[in-house]
Order: sequence, then structure tokens, then C-alpha cells
Amino acid sequence: MEKEKGGLLSKLKRVLGEVTYGAALHGQVSAVLKTRMYIEHMFILMILGDMLGFPILPPYYSLRLLPYAVPNVQSWKHRFYRERDFTDVIYG
Repeated sequence: MEKEKGGLLSKLKRVLGEVTYGAALHGQVSAVLKTRMYIEHMFILMILGDMLGFPILPPYYSLRLLPYAVPNVQSWKHRFYRERDFTDVIYG
């Protein structure tokens, strides 16, 4: 009986924590993650802009920063080249 009570209490505590997070912080956390995504997108564009025909940085600095950008290249290409329609602009 005591074991069930402890399990129920821990579940209730977890559920209340998740509800509090959803009500108070979820919007802020998602906005911060979206801002981070845009900043990373611009960073990779600066580094690898030569590949697309946008020479923003001189090649020396691009090569120095390249090791930091390599893990994100594939997902960046997907985001940059994906088709968009007007609803992405309106609701994005």
C-alpha cells in the first residue's frame, strides 16, 4: 500500500511539473530555440556562403571556422533548399 502511495505521489508530482512547464515556460523555450536555429543558420551561411555564391567572409576566416560548421552542414542544406510557400512566411 505504501509503495503504491509513493508511486502515485511521484506521478502526481511529475504531472504537475509538466503542466507548470507547459503553462509557464514552453512558449519562451520554443522562442529561444527558434532564435538559436536562425543564428546557427546565419553562421553557416557566413561560413559556407561561397558554396552558394554568397561570398560574405574572406576564405581564410571561413576555413578557420569550418570545423565548427561541418556537423551541421547536411541539416543546413535541407533548410536552405527546401521549398516554401506563403503559409511558411505567414505562420513562421
